[in-house]
Amino acid sequence: MAKRLKPEFFKRDVLEVAPDLLGKTLVRRFSDGRTKRFTITETEAYRGTEDLACHASKGRTPRTEVMFREGGLIYVYLIYGIYWMLNFVTNEDNHPSAVLIRGIGEVTGPGKVGRLLELDRSFYGEELYISDRLWVEDESDGLVIHTTHPRVGIDYAGDPWVSKPWRFKMKNPGL
Repeated sequence: MAKRLKPEFFKRDVLEVAPDLLGKTLVRRFSDGRTKRFTITETEAYRGTEDLACHASKGRTPRTEVMFREGGLIYVYLIYGIYWMLNFVTNEDNHPSAVLIRGIGEVTGPGKVGRLLELDRSFYGEELYISDRLWVEDESDGLVIHTTHPRVGIDYAGDPWVSKPWRFKMKNPGL
């Protein structure tokens, strides 16, 4: 039986956690009792107050407060008034960083991920290691190959932040 990831997994630098999440299993238990399991296939790292693409670069606000806490918490936020973005907080207290989950299973795009998982504001700040609604299990065989790419949709941050290869995707082993 797969083990749920412990807080220590997330209390590391976001550039270690983001690629290490690839191949892990995201588990969602819905309010109607259904449980679905998805392989994490794409992630994107946002690293601290110095990263102008990271929400924490604007400082500590009610929206970003959870990012300033210890790793292992869920950070969700709404964009365009319709899409909830799923992020996992990483690092230690007062080192705000998070991993955006961009793809699970056959679904790509963080907005589609949020819709599939039926996310809402109530997930904000939830602890992944004890949640009964959303968690990550270590089902990876340890042989996940990943590729790096520039991050998406952050032109406002400018260079060098736009060009950082901090988006990680599972490479299809058959290619």
